[in-house]
Amino acid sequence: MSKPKPRAGQVQHTGVYKIEAIKDAAESLSIAISDPVTSALASDVEYRIHQVIEEAARFMRHGRRTTMTTSDVEQAFRVLNIEPLYGHSSFNPPTFRRTFPIPQGGSVYFVEDEEIDFDRVLREEKITLPKGVSWTAHWLAVEGVQPLVPENPPAIPRHTDVDTKPEVVVNGNGPLAAQNPAAKRQQQQQQQQQQLVKQVLSRELQLYYTRLTTSLIPPSNDFAKRTAALASLRNDAGLQALLPYLIRWVGEGVVGSLKEGVQGENDGKVLEVMLDVISALLENNTLFVEPYLHQILPPILSTLLHSTLPPLHATHLRTTSAQTLSRVLTQHSTTYPSLSPRIMKTLLLALISPGKSRGTREGAIRGLVGVGKEAVRKGLVEGGGAKVVENECQTGGDSGSLINSVMDALRVLQPTSDMVYPLDATNPVDAAVIAQLREVLGDIFAQRVAHDAAWARELLGTSTSGASL
Repeated sequence: MSKPKPRAGQVQHTGVYKIEAIKDAAESLSIAISDPVTSALASDVEYRIHQVIEEAARFMRHGRRTTMTTSDVEQAFRVLNIEPLYGHSSFNPPTFRRTFPIPQGGSVYFVEDEEIDFDRVLREEKITLPKGVSWTAHWLAVEGVQPLVPENPPAIPRHTDVDTKPEVVVNGNGPLAAQNPAAKRQQQQQQQQQQLVKQVLSRELQLYYTRLTTSLIPPSNDFAKRTAALASLRNDAGLQALLPYLIRWVGEGVVGSLKEGVQGENDGKVLEVMLDVISALLENNTLFVEPYLHQILPPILSTLLHSTLPPLHATHLRTTSAQTLSRVLTQHSTTYPSLSPRIMKTLLLALISPGKSRGTREGAIRGLVGVGKEAVRKGLVEGGGAKVVENECQTGGDSGSLINSVMDALRVLQPTSDMVYPLDATNPVDAAVIAQLREVLGDIFAQRVAHDAAWARELLGTSTSGASL
């Protein structure tokens, strides 16, 4: 006897998951689905639940437990690449309560909500939440110096003994007389600088700084130590942290030597050493000097343009300053294109402005030589600097060094010819060249340049074809 076949519109569902749950979910979303679709969805949901339970049971067995927790289900969701359920934790399991039985639907369970007493909450002390974790960036050190920002630890306070009077030792022969104010001031500045260095430098660099400065500046007359110190500054690769302190030491040394009324022999030696230190630092290829150009240029220009340098060292100091300035411009003019025009403008003002001393004008001329040929042309030929120097020389006094500086600059602008023959004042063409020389350079320098006819024409920019006329 065969079993009766089901009718065409009737769908049989033999699973555990009821199709009524699918229909209720669809009706809550305002979706109308047929019975076959509902049965298929119920079967798929049941399959997915079995799959999750199997994975959760595997985690339960690996955890040596006999009770399945919500964490096992969450791990199963993660393995199956299913978004986890939020709000359920194994450490705080929810509490379910049973409602009164419904005649047709059976028992219904719901999560019991905690009752909160608002009066009790308002009476309790408010707890402020801590600020969330955030990330920020700050500088631990910039060129070996720790910036004073709240994120960095505070600097170690300096303890200075005010009552202790420093003794100045000259060549190891004993303390100098306490009545010498210049030596006392220099010693105090050195102590302050050393204490500043101790804040951020290691013990080795502190010892190096102390021995370096004491072996360079007078009254130390040991030429071998001075040469070794300059060679160390020129070649050593571990001086980047010490660079700002050395530049500051050079600046203070130059200011201390130039601010007095009359410079002596000792001041001239100090200035020579300071310029040698700057040259050595510029020659060291391992040092990054660009951030300190604004501190290097003032000592160089101050020495170059100072009105009264020690007589025995004046020419050498200005020449060395000009060479050092030329090195700075050669190395850093590409990075800072406005550096050369600004330096040239400063030197032109020092050369042409009225009321400047002869020493300042001589330093300006030698500085223009260090800048380049175009600066010399604009300063002496086109800007009328040579005539300003001539007017200065006519007032009397020793003008030999100033005149020699102008002639050296003209030779740099245009070298003299190999076959020297003078300009002929009887020749109309040469007479016109001589007149133009007097108009541009003045009588003194026109007379000196006229001894070389080819050189004179090159300085004026005229062609040499007129010499054959």
